Amino acid sequence: MMLEITSVQNPRVKRLLALQQKSKMRKDHALFVVEGVREVERALACGYQADEIWAVSWDGLPQKMLASPAQRISCSASVFNKIAYREGHAGVLAVCKTKQHLLKNYDVPDNPLFVVIEHVEKPGNLGAILRTCNGLGVSAIFICDPKVDLYNPNVIRNSLGGFFDTPIFITSTIEAIDFLEKHHIQIAAAYLPASQPYTSVNFKGPSALVFGAEDKGLSDEWVAHANINCRVPMQGIVDSFNVSVAVAIMVGEAVRQRI
Repeated sequence: MMLEITSVQNPRVKRLLALQQKSKMRKDHALFVVEGVREVERALACGYQADEIWAVSWDGLPQKMLASPAQRISCSASVFNKIAYREGHAGVLAVCKTKQHLLKNYDVPDNPLFVVIEHVEKPGNLGAILRTCNGLGVSAIFICDPKVDLYNPNVIRNSLGGFFDTPIFITSTIEAIDFLEKHHIQIAAAYLPASQPYTSVNFKGPSALVFGAEDKGLSDEWVAHANINCRVPMQGIVDSFNVSVAVAIMVGEAVRQRI
């Protein structure tokens, strides 16, 4: 049955706004918001379960949305403009259930390529990293001791749907190191001291590329357990890249070696 909402004072509107704005609300209710036709379609295709789908118009929406058992909510343009987190949303969003991102049941594929991010703070950077990793075919992403909510709307937005398709695990640094060493994965740390250019590192075998926060870099635990340290040589007056750019450069090289 279709529910129609025309008032911005409706309790469902207020609840949705709280999900957009407050990480505690997302955590307490195990729900998050996905905006845009492409993003909602990708979330559903990748196994995320929608509780509600909101739309200004249902005409011409993909079959995946129309076939979903989620509560359909038709709303006015004014209501949607109130609840939308960003522009370019095409008048569609979904309230979806979060998932548990636990490492314990993961089956490691043959010759995996992993990306590890420690202490990431900025949701836009994390979203861009997820987009890059999905586009380049990374096997899985480990997010160690994050300082940002994985389901922050800016993470979802900047991933362009890549969020939903690549395995993501939230772990402690120690858990990730133990896992990688147990499975004999080369740990290549993006760490300047005693490092070599990333192009000279052999990424053809099972590898994990590890990146730290831009302000503090990697923790001592990663430095102690890394098999090799690597860097992107700098040519100008700046001494570092945005972490999402560094991930793109180094993962791109690893993928190139494997082609």
